[in-house]
Amino acid sequence: MINLIVPIDIQERLTLALLNAGTREIGGVLLGEHTDEGVFRIHELTVQPQGGTIVTFVRKIEDSLRQSLRNFFHKTNFEYTRFNYVGEWHSHPSFSLTPSTHDKQSMYEIVNDPNVGANFALLLITKLQQGKLIGKVYLFAPGFEMVTGHLIMEGISK
Repeated sequence: MINLIVPIDIQERLTLALLNAGTREIGGVLLGEHTDEGVFRIHELTVQPQGGTIVTFVRKIEDSLRQSLRNFFHKTNFEYTRFNYVGEWHSHPSFSLTPSTHDKQSMYEIVNDPNVGANFALLLITKLQQGKLIGKVYLFAPGFEMVTGHLIMEGISK
């Protein structure tokens, strides 16, 4: 089982980004810390400046993304085994929190791309529901079926 912890400050950033995007899908990259076996905590995320449409979001590699990655790795003293790229996030403001066929294909392309060098990647799908941030997380790894993970929103009890 994979667990993804989303701290309060990251929840606030996501909520604001989703409010600003309205019905357009938006997304970015998740950067985090491996805190325990199967447990990752998000430390930073990017929000792609150009959002998508009502039905799609496509992440683009831009200079701002590269700079965000450089800054994160510098700030974490290049401890790649502890702090690294964790995966992707995007919103489904008008749809369920289930990955589309296109979402799955994109994630498998990432984990199978030798230039990316990721052994796995998480996909966090989010939306606002009655003004509250909700989400689901999925694990993708080369040669394996997608697995649903456990999303832990810090400060929110169930």
